[in-house]
Amino acid sequence: MSYQYSDLLAGLDGILLGWWSTVSYYITTRYRCLRLRPLSFRRPARFDKVGSAMTMFPHISDERRMEMLAPQPGRVRVVIDTDAANEVDDQFAITWGLLSPERVDIEAIVSAPFSRAYFREPLLAAARANVDHSTAGEVDDIAAWLHRLRAAGVDPEDVEFETTAEGMEMSFAEIGTLMGWLGMSSDGVAFRGADRFMESPDDIVDSEGARRIIEAAMADDDRLLHVVAIGAVTNIAAALLMEPEIITRMVVSWTSGYPTFVRFSNSPSMNLVQDQHASRLLFDSGVPLLYLPGYYIGEQLVMSLPESERWVNGRGEIGSYLHYLYTNNRLRAQRLVEPFPGQSWVCWDFINFAWLIDPTWVPTAFVPTPTLDGDLKWRHLPSRPLMSEATDVDRDAVYRDFFRKLDQHSKAVDKLPHGVGPVPSATECC
Repeated sequence: MSYQYSDLLAGLDGILLGWWSTVSYYITTRYRCLRLRPLSFRRPARFDKVGSAMTMFPHISDERRMEMLAPQPGRVRVVIDTDAANEVDDQFAITWGLLSPERVDIEAIVSAPFSRAYFREPLLAAARANVDHSTAGEVDDIAAWLHRLRAAGVDPEDVEFETTAEGMEMSFAEIGTLMGWLGMSSDGVAFRGADRFMESPDDIVDSEGARRIIEAAMADDDRLLHVVAIGAVTNIAAALLMEPEIITRMVVSWTSGYPTFVRFSNSPSMNLVQDQHASRLLFDSGVPLLYLPGYYIGEQLVMSLPESERWVNGRGEIGSYLHYLYTNNRLRAQRLVEPFPGQSWVCWDFINFAWLIDPTWVPTAFVPTPTLDGDLKWRHLPSRPLMSEATDVDRDAVYRDFFRKLDQHSKAVDKLPHGVGPVPSATECC
């Protein structure tokens, strides 16, 4: 069979798989009582080649994969991989997880690298083109950001961005601060992750955080490890490359990008675009993956300022700290977005914990795992393993549970003698 002919057949299979993913996604979203069996043309292939690197990963059958991705009873072993200092949603989500010990057994929290420096060139390009006509309130609208900078007399060249190493260290410190306000110690729980992103498909960015993920996955415990990924997945990629066997012992849930039936580029997704080698590896390694699209799905998890004022502020020290973060959002400050009536913020990262706490709040469907092409668009190929993808989220159920647990925590803390627990950090609050 000629290369051109086989490539054509692979392309046709990919189109059919993509079509079936879209149809099944729509049906399972609209009629949640139905679950369609995935379309498969060939036996799932073993993924030996990742990019230009020959990394051997164990084969997992689709039957076993579906078992691993099914909701687990009791307490779930969890490692959180987070860019906690990037936006305010990480802190809200981690707090919810820490206040849900009946379902979530958090063994470690790893700080992920982050940097918004990739916005610099688009911002300067807009300045060179004199594109500043937009007055949109979105923080990532480049033209609107440029408009506000010029109105404030700020030269776009003077806008400062953190480095990836600084982002990781900021996140590590934020984990300690957050746990301090909860009256918990981060000693032995918080771990530093990578101080840079991958530079090639086989580039292992070693860190204590990546090694802690491996240690947790390979632990002598009958329960699967669930890695909650709420940032760039550099640390997880390093763990996969250092010890490929962990894919048989853990599940990764990751929030980023668009649903896989969408034909747009995923480049607007910060979690996905920062470390593209790591993002591709996550989809190509065969690790059991619970994919939680940010756009259309996770972005339903909107919280308004009045809700934060009513249900978060004053609910113990942690509630006051979270409300402070909400009203002093570092991203809004950088983008010079002033408070305005009707403002809100999406707590994207709630969705990972929502599925762990009550999977009925995040309905999912099994679909073939796509790959990412050069433009970061989804590419559907034949013989891909299954993954689980979220099709919706029950926003009200999520916030009802979060607000209730925050209130219960504040009432329990109020009954403790003054001074019980570790002293929170000196972070200015309220």
